[in-house]
Amino acid sequence: MNLEKLIPIPTHNDIKSHDDPILFSLIIPTYNEGKNIRNLIEQITQLLEQIIPNEYELIIVDDDSFDRTWEIALELTEEYPCLRVMRREKEKGLSTAVIRGWQVARGEILGVIDADLQHPPETLLNLWKEIQKGADLAVASRNAEGGGVSDWSILRRFLSRGAQTLGLVILPEVIGRVSDPMSGYFLVRRRCLLGCRLSPLGYKILVEVLGRGKIGWIAEVGYVFQERQEGESKVTKKQYIDYIRHLIRLRLSLWQITRFIRFGLVGLSGVFVDMTFLYLLSDPTTLALPLTRSKIIAAELAIINNFLWNDAWTFKDISLKQPGKRKKIKRLIKFNIICLGGLILNVLLLNFFFNVFGLNRYIANLISIALVTVWNYWLNLKLSWRSTEIS
Repeated sequence: MNLEKLIPIPTHNDIKSHDDPILFSLIIPTYNEGKNIRNLIEQITQLLEQIIPNEYELIIVDDDSFDRTWEIALELTEEYPCLRVMRREKEKGLSTAVIRGWQVARGEILGVIDADLQHPPETLLNLWKEIQKGADLAVASRNAEGGGVSDWSILRRFLSRGAQTLGLVILPEVIGRVSDPMSGYFLVRRRCLLGCRLSPLGYKILVEVLGRGKIGWIAEVGYVFQERQEGESKVTKKQYIDYIRHLIRLRLSLWQITRFIRFGLVGLSGVFVDMTFLYLLSDPTTLALPLTRSKIIAAELAIINNFLWNDAWTFKDISLKQPGKRKKIKRLIKFNIICLGGLILNVLLLNFFFNVFGLNRYIANLISIALVTVWNYWLNLKLSWRSTEIS
């Protein structure tokens, strides 16, 4: 048995570059697939040797199968030198198995395929063609032209469609990008996942990739989902529950609720600064400056206050990875420009509520600030503290 082919388990969820890259790494998550694994490895090897000989690796990630799939796979490494094996004893789950495989993979292109032969190995050739054309992500889809399922019951079809519909309700901008978001058979460019912290729950890894990856061009290839020939199906009620939990967790993560709350609290401190200086500058009992001029000055002081707090607290994780005065000044300039747009909107709303509806100037100002908070948060997240700038 070639124990050198048994690779260790990484500890983080980031996908990183490797110093000794190859062209393609295909991950095969397994659990009690001892009866299928030899046939699968033989078929995949024959296919890949035709198109990228010696430029690929197959990585089996086994969750300590009772039938000792990992041990059977290790024996195969003598015959198939491209094969590597990972045995996980304290961690379970298809999605996390895929990520663990990707973390040790050396390929510029990363892929995943089920070990039960329900994913036809020959579809790999069509997926690879789409990657060669320039696709960031090539998905094998049961719902694309030429795709389908072989012999599913009405109940299983209903559950599958229901799960996809639910996904469209909770995560329309993610689930709606492909025709088969439930697919577990796809190829993706490593660069699209670099720096992304993947945190899936359950077995729908594609949803995580679409939600957190930097995916541009997506290609789809139709395939017919086959019935299992050996072993037992792993589809259970718990997997559907995990899928729903995954959707909700990803939804909250993409909204970045915790960060938005911090942004809102910082905004409240800015409201205090804004209100204080608006009173000092515009109130008839103080300087009595014109309302618009007073608002502009007060808002700029509030913007500076908000930037300092946001940079040190709300977006601290990003700021620490973009060190130096030059980058901080760049962030401040972007923050100011974005908030200037918000300020213009704020001033228009303030005058509208004050002059048209006759609201108290401070109530009008408070309403105006609330309405532009979401504007400021979204644009600053995308531009001032862009995670894509993290090295």
